[in-house]
This record gives sequence, structure tokens and C-alpha cells, in this order.
Amino acid sequence: MPFQQYPFKGGIPSGNTAGRPTNPVIGDTYYNGQLEILEIFNGTEFVAVSAPPATPTIATPTDASTGDAYTATAGKLSVVFTQGSGGGTPTQYNAYTTAEGHSASSSSTTLTLTGLTPGTSYTVYGNAQNNFGTTVNTPNAAAVTPTTKPQAPTIGAVSASTSSLAATVNWTFGNNGGKNLTSVTVTPYLNGTTAQTPTTVGSTTATSATITTGLALNSAYTFKVKVANANGESPESSASTSVTTYNSREFDIMVVAGGGGTVSGGAGAGGFRVLTAQSLTNGAQYTATVGGGGTGGTSGGNLGTKGTNSSFSGTGLTTITSTGGGRGGSINEDNAGTGGSGGGGGRASTGTWSAKAGNEGGYNPSEGNSGGANINVQPYNGGGGGGAGAAGENATTTTTANAGAKGGVGNSSYSSWGSATSSGENVGGTYYYAGGGGAGGDGGNSVRGFGGDGGGGDGSYGSNGTSGTANTGGGGGGYGSSGSGGGGGSGIIILRIYGSYTAAGTTGSPTRYETGGYSYYKFTGDGSITI
Repeated sequence: MPFQQYPFKGGIPSGNTAGRPTNPVIGDTYYNGQLEILEIFNGTEFVAVSAPPATPTIATPTDASTGDAYTATAGKLSVVFTQGSGGGTPTQYNAYTTAEGHSASSSSTTLTLTGLTPGTSYTVYGNAQNNFGTTVNTPNAAAVTPTTKPQAPTIGAVSASTSSLAATVNWTFGNNGGKNLTSVTVTPYLNGTTAQTPTTVGSTTATSATITTGLALNSAYTFKVKVANANGESPESSASTSVTTYNSREFDIMVVAGGGGTVSGGAGAGGFRVLTAQSLTNGAQYTATVGGGGTGGTSGGNLGTKGTNSSFSGTGLTTITSTGGGRGGSINEDNAGTGGSGGGGGRASTGTWSAKAGNEGGYNPSEGNSGGANINVQPYNGGGGGGAGAAGENATTTTTANAGAKGGVGNSSYSSWGSATSSGENVGGTYYYAGGGGAGGDGGNSVRGFGGDGGGGDGSYGSNGTSGTANTGGGGGGYGSSGSGGGGGSGIIILRIYGSYTAAGTTGSPTRYETGGYSYYKFTGDGSITI
């Protein structure tokens, strides 16, 4: 039986909203006195007959371009409408920006505004329409900024270092896509094609970086830069111009000469020199010549001799030379010698012998110090030999138990260059190089050359002085009242380079070790190294 409801209005049921038919079919009509409209069932709900829509509501737009690559018009906002109550069914929803004149329309309640500038804030409003009219505009929604991935940087100048394996790359930032940058990455490309290990730059505001990772010597590279924000990475920039890296490696080089020998006065230590950031050519061979220690002398016989120079030389390198240590003086003769470090004056019953000078090579900084002077009164102590770290001690009448004066302390500033196999004396974890020899005395005590690598003088009658320690450049120690003096310790050459490095080849079997972030090659005798 057809649905009927009373009272009728020309055959059309009527009532309030709650009185709508409970089982309508599409096309059924109803007078809604509560809303004061004639409604028709559209198959889903009752809507006003032949009426414009009610004003919709608009939610806060959402950023719809976060996964997109940057362009100047890549920004998008998603806008969602909710249909108003009491009007006709909208056939179209319209959204507008309050600035720049952007708009979008859709039959759906969700639409997308496009062509927006990333990083610019937009305020959106809208309306709805059908065949019978258009609603008034909604209130403005809260302002929203569309964002994208960042724009690729613009590559700038690039230059290779002329003294180390490094290149400096410059760039200019593009638009950040509306979000702060989170990273900057520089990638070298070998021969312009093969990507090498990238470097993440520490600062997201830096516009240049020195790249040391992913580079090989004497190789051609181009560089590309990319950036990222919270949405993702930009494309890489275009490639830089090509640069060729330096054909060298930077080494720090220690060269210590042989220490001097002596009779009575302390002998001088071998010259001590360290040159940093020396450029050694890739593929070239370099020669290490390690000086020997001077010989010791005897009472009434031969004088001690000077130590032998050490040197390191090769392609493109100004030869690095350290001078052998000066010999120590003998009894009643002003015959101590100059050298890398000067020899100390010998014992004397008459006459005062001055200390002999160090730094014979005239280097700056100095390679060694002067020896110490004797005195011509009892107890006739010989002066100590000059070490690389300090001058030798002068003899005095108050020296304990008539012992000889001390040799100058060796250089400990490069203790970290030592290794477990170092032949230098390790005092509390510290390595000393080029200590002066101690002088002989005529008392009951002996004195070792201070610093642990110069020979000790002996204070006993007829006792011999001791020699400087091998491969430290230590000076020899003097004898007591008679006997023989000590010889000098041989020299040493040590090369240091940052990081883990293995030479292309060596001769002479230098010791290789790594410590403290550096690689070392230690020559205790003659040899060579191919870089």
C-alpha cells in the first residue's frame, strides 16, 4: 500500500524534521514546516527542492606538497569542505586564497589549491554552488604554508690544495622549500663520472667546505652539492669544473744526528730537527741517512770524535740535515768541539775552557745547545755536553761528591712519536731524543747524562764513561780521573703522516707503526721510502 501521511498538502505529506517518512524512495517529497522548505529524497537524504546550497564550513588546509621537488609554483594545499545544512545539494565547491588570486573548484568536498609558492603563507576561504545559486563565502581558515623538498644549490668555484690532499668547494643555496635545511652533502666524482665517498658538511649555513674524504692523489674530480630538509633531499647541483688533486703527501719529519764521543768533558748530543707539513711526491723515492755516534777517547790517548750527520732527501724536498754532536773536551786542553750540540769542557788543573756552541748548521729553530764550561780548581769537573732540549751544565765547586756536571736534557716534546720498540729510554712513558753526555768527575759518584739518552760520566778513579743510547743521538759521558770516555749514540729518522698510511715500498727495513691517529716510519739505519 503506498505510503501516506496526514495532513496532506496537495497530496504531499508534511510535518517537522523528525516526521520525515521513515522508508522513502528516491523522488518522494515532504513539506518540512520546521525548516520552511519543500524537500525531496535524493536516494540518500532529504534536501531542499530547487534551492541554492547552505554555506559550507572549511577546515584548516593541509600542506599537500611535502613530497614534491621544488619549483617556484610547486606549493599545494589540500582544502576540505563540509556541506551546510538546510540548503540544496552543492554541485561544486570553490576555494580561494586571499592573496595572489589562486583558486580551485571540485564537485568533491576535497580539493587542492596548486601553483603556490613554497615557503609563503596563504589564507584560504571558499563557498559552494549549484544550479540555483552560490553561497556566501566561508570565514577565512587559519593560514598555512605549503612546503616542498629544497631547491638544488648552485655550484660555485672549486680549487685543489697545492700542499695537501684536499679541495675547497663553494656553492650558493637556493630556496629551502619552506623548511629549514637539515643537511648539506658534497660528493666528489672521479673523472666527472664515478661518485666517491660523500662528505656531510657540519653547518647547514656554510657555503663552502674543504673536502678531504673520497680523494686520491693526482686525480681529476668534479663536485656536486645537495641539501635536505624535513621533506627530503634536493637534486644534486650541476657539476663543478674539474680539478686535479695534489701529487704529494704531507709528512712531518724528525731527523736526529749521531751524538759526539768524549774523553772527559760531556759530549754534545746530535742535532735535533723536526720539519712539519713537508710535501713528498707520490711515486718518488726518498733516502734516509742515519748518522753514527762519535767514538770515545782514552786517557792520554785519542780524543773522542764528533757524531755523524743525519739527513733525509729526495724529489722536490730541500734536504733536511742535522749536524753530528760535538766531541767532549780532554784534560788540560781546550779541545771540545762544536756540533749539533756543543761539547763540554774537559777537566783542567790550569786554564778554564769555555763551552762549545751548538747549532752548527745555523738552523732556525736551533738544532742543539752549547756545552758546559769546566773550572780550574778542585774538583776539576768537566762541563756537561749540550742537549737538544737544554744547554749542558757548567762545572761548579759545589757539585755533589765531586761528580761531573750533567748533560743537557733531551727533547721530550715529541714523546708521542715514540713506539713500543723505540730504543730511546722511556721515562714514565716519555721518550727523550738528543740528550747531552754527563762529564767525568773525580769523586765517588757517577752522573748519567740527564734525559736518559746521553751517556753518563763516571766519578770513580779509573772508571769509564758510558755511551749515549743508540738511535737517540745522545752524547757520550766522560771518564773519571782516568780511563776511556763514552761514544755517542747513533741518530734516528722518523716520518709521520696523518691517518692510516702504508708506503709503496721501503729499503733498510724501517719500523712501521700507528699510534694517536698517525702512521709512522722509523729509520734506525740507512734506508729509503717510496711514497
